[in-house]
Amino acid sequence: MSSQPLKSMPSIHWIGSGLASGPGIVSLTNKWGEITVWDMMLDRAHALQNEVAEGATLNVRSLNLGDDASIQEFCKALNKGDIVISMLPATFHVQLAKIALAEECHMVTSSYLDDEMLALHDEAVSRGVSLVNEVGLDPGIDHLLTHVLVDAAKQAGVLGQNNQLDFVSFCGGFPVENTPFTYKFSWTPLGVITALTNPAQLVKNGTETTIPTAWENVSEISIHDEKFEAYANRNSLPFIAEYGLGAETNLRTFIRGTLRLSGWKNAWKDIFKTLETATPEDLKILSDKLWAEHQYDDGEEDRVVLYVALSSKTESGDRWKASLTVDTRGSGWQTAMANAVSYTVAEAVNALMYARLSPGVQAAPHDTNEAKVWLKGLADNGINVKAINVDL
Repeated sequence: MSSQPLKSMPSIHWIGSGLASGPGIVSLTNKWGEITVWDMMLDRAHALQNEVAEGATLNVRSLNLGDDASIQEFCKALNKGDIVISMLPATFHVQLAKIALAEECHMVTSSYLDDEMLALHDEAVSRGVSLVNEVGLDPGIDHLLTHVLVDAAKQAGVLGQNNQLDFVSFCGGFPVENTPFTYKFSWTPLGVITALTNPAQLVKNGTETTIPTAWENVSEISIHDEKFEAYANRNSLPFIAEYGLGAETNLRTFIRGTLRLSGWKNAWKDIFKTLETATPEDLKILSDKLWAEHQYDDGEEDRVVLYVALSSKTESGDRWKASLTVDTRGSGWQTAMANAVSYTVAEAVNALMYARLSPGVQAAPHDTNEAKVWLKGLADNGINVKAINVDL
């Protein structure tokens, strides 16, 4: 693993300076001396110029991906081996990835991989380009923690033994100061409430199961003696193989899901009732109402909790269990959510700057040693991991 940066220093191009970007932008600017932030709206990026260390340079330039002339100006600024970070909505990632490939640049996003991105793998390998995805909070830090956790299970000798295995990974963001609603929004609630209506696939009681909507399977979970509520989201099943558990013959539980404060299901019961029959227009009206009533106040602290745990039980009753937990807070331009997402993105950029990632389309690193390097970098930025029965 290289500890020296590339001899020819790539330039770093961070696209999108929204609420989840600030800490990573400042961190990379301070570490590497200079980066360029591209966006349509430049106010946030200019404000971050006041946060960088003396002697570091944060350039700010305009980019509109709907304008050909603007795209051409962006492409002119790229050189072979540069690193492009897309913090725009996921619908723009493939467009930027194709630009990166054409200019032989690497790219980083915090979003989930999809088939369109995966289809670029062979071209990326042939061009020696890394297209790195799923390196935010969830997905991102959860992957790092899980690969470390599964490696600990291997070292303990509890895998491949037909042991009963239970795996959970839950992540959530919420206000530090609880309210009767149990939740607050940093941006439009539409995405959150729409996601609640999506089905989720998981393993429950040893059987692959589909949950039609989030609120139909909310469970209580205790994390370090604090009670939360949790529900499965998206499709957990592909991650069984991704996490190295595909050969396990007695996997009883496998859930990747969302964490909420205790009392969430009751506080949101009227919302769930609305969602059962909501039209797109109904969702927009509900989103506007929730945004007016439950957004964060200026400077209010938020909190992120991420918990991954794996347990094993033999036929004779011998048990092994380990867990890793992130519990962090923030406010202002350094919210807990912004820190967790963008510092992880910055770790991906650092890994590319040190040439530690292979070419091709990929998610957060599977290699345990590399994952631990990223976790050390996160800890240096105040995002610490509480480890139970795991060596970090």
